[in-house]
Amino acid sequence: MNILDDLKLQYRLGGIAIRVIYWNVACFLISLIFFWPGFKGGFDYPSWLALSSDPQIFIFKPWTFLTYAFFHFDFWHLLFNMMVLNFASNLFLTFFTQKQYLGLYILSALFAGVVFSLSFYFSNIYGSIVGASAAIMAILVAVTTYSPLMNVRLFLFGNVKLWHITGVILILDLVQFRSGNMGGHISHLAGAFFGFAYIKLLQNGTDLSIIVSKILDFFTNLFRKSPSTPFTKVHKNYKKPTERPTSRIVTKDKTQQQIDEILDKISQSGYDCLTKEEKEFLFKAGK
Repeated sequence: MNILDDLKLQYRLGGIAIRVIYWNVACFLISLIFFWPGFKGGFDYPSWLALSSDPQIFIFKPWTFLTYAFFHFDFWHLLFNMMVLNFASNLFLTFFTQKQYLGLYILSALFAGVVFSLSFYFSNIYGSIVGASAAIMAILVAVTTYSPLMNVRLFLFGNVKLWHITGVILILDLVQFRSGNMGGHISHLAGAFFGFAYIKLLQNGTDLSIIVSKILDFFTNLFRKSPSTPFTKVHKNYKKPTERPTSRIVTKDKTQQQIDEILDKISQSGYDCLTKEEKEFLFKAGK
């Protein structure tokens, strides 16, 4: 199996967290092709991708409240965000579903985008932002709010409480609030607030992610072909054939049984624990 096949298999089996990371990386690769800045620094994004605080722009380009959360300023911006996203995603999905994860990512990005645009507009500051940081902060703060005392093992530091890690990141945002990236820090803190509010509402019985799930399900069903029902001919003098006694033991197909065993292994130890032969078997079975 080559690297491309391995990546395809990870995308298919890795779940929503891996897919979101893939989407961010794909957007970065698109940026390399269309928005390469040369040696000037970060990418120069057009107003129809980056989120602007100018109402004359964002009113006519409302999709930018979401697209900005999948593009990054440069490689280091992407690398750091994806490392934190992978870390926060694994913790979040320990307690919550994939639909809740995607719903929180999208809603927190929208909320942080609105807060950024309005705060800059009322401060008479015009600028634009890109990056998944706000949505990542929402996921990290959400799982910290739900389980603050969870032990997390960090390289060189050993076991630390989850709230210690989240607290350090939030303090760094507050300390750098007046720096050149004030818009980014505003969106980070807005995302953190949304993650906290999401969990508190969820604990009181209100799951905001249902909004996103229903919208996605609507469009999925809209473009999905409904299976055609074949015409059934009815015979009045039909006699039901005598059923032969069958064994109560159901034997699984060997291929399906092997697939189930590999999927159980992935759910317990992750995709990377698979051997080369198991990866190739899954890839061929998925074709």
